[in-house]
Amino acid sequence: MTREAPFVRITTADAVTTLELDSPHNRNALSTRLMAELTRGLADAAADPAVRAVVLGHTGKVFCAGADLSEATGDDPTVGPRGLVDLQRAIVDCPKPVIAVVDGHVRAGGLGLLGAADLAIAGPASTFAFTEVRLGLAPAVISLPLRPKLDPRAASRYYLTGETFHAAEAARIGLITEAAEDPQAALKSVLEAVRLGSPQGLAESKRLANAEVVASFERDAEERVGQSARLFGSAEAQQGMRAFLERRPAPWAE
Repeated sequence: MTREAPFVRITTADAVTTLELDSPHNRNALSTRLMAELTRGLADAAADPAVRAVVLGHTGKVFCAGADLSEATGDDPTVGPRGLVDLQRAIVDCPKPVIAVVDGHVRAGGLGLLGAADLAIAGPASTFAFTEVRLGLAPAVISLPLRPKLDPRAASRYYLTGETFHAAEAARIGLITEAAEDPQAALKSVLEAVRLGSPQGLAESKRLANAEVVASFERDAEERVGQSARLFGSAEAQQGMRAFLERRPAPWAE
């Protein structure tokens, strides 16, 4: 039998584990399988004493399209939101620095991965959008890592409008660390610096930097899961998601 191709390609070299999202059939959407593979990869990297950092990347022109809407219309609306909460928390809790490197499109739930990462570097092909509002949803669970980092006025604008913006704006509002013309060169520079840190120093420094994000998870995770589940299960969002999957305008946008 031919082994099924992974949705996350995992390689380790020079003390760095790279986790590449590679699920082109759904634009690297956050399916149950992709999130499970990514979580396992993070756990293995966290447990490997030879690994000093984790890089979160992607193949193709899309980093992540957000939730897998073909699964989001299932019977239990809590499954997807809770899975994404757990994945984001795994990134935050990983004792190794997690560096997201994108040079493609990032939408909705994919932005939560950037928010959970310790550093995020974006290239010139990157675009970003909180598209939930256009589907009858809200950026609920991804707000757990993002709201402590985002400029409040920018959060209001982009949460409410769903507008697309580019890397320079993403850096200005705190969504990413750096907008880079050459994201791989920027990554190389960051990794060279990280390798000079001790494992203990990196882990404890990460804990300090993430204190407000961890507090957000501890305080609000269950409420955000409930909010997301309620929205995904609503008639309005079901209409919006079906319209999106059928490539037609939602009823309120006609």
